[in-house]
Amino acid sequence: MLMGMVLDQRWRWPEVSDDLGISQAGLRALLAIDPDDPRPMRDLAGAMNCDASYVTGMVDDLERAGYAERRTAAEDRRVKIVALTDAGISALRTARDGLLTPPPQLSRLTRPQQRELARLLRRALNEQG
Repeated sequence: MLMGMVLDQRWRWPEVSDDLGISQAGLRALLAIDPDDPRPMRDLAGAMNCDASYVTGMVDDLERAGYAERRTAAEDRRVKIVALTDAGISALRTARDGLLTPPPQLSRLTRPQQRELARLLRRALNEQG
């Protein structure tokens, strides 16, 4: 659910990726890497529905920024696992916060107006499904 919400915020991606010093493609990869479950680059490509060669560039971007590293899989030296560094885990939190923070324009609304807007949005979303 959180990943879907983050993906829906693509209009904020340029700002967030610039703040992190990575490309929007790198941001996409950062959001797709589970810090608790590093996985092979090929699996990452499958999860992101893109070619493995494209993931190579994304991971290069994350490595340059110090957010990820390639590791050799214990069971097969030919397989490269992508893992987030401590800086990458922090960047992931920053990215999620940046993408999920409401636009500043909403702060112009009063609290009652914000609650009413939230109620209307929930209603509209519930009526879709």
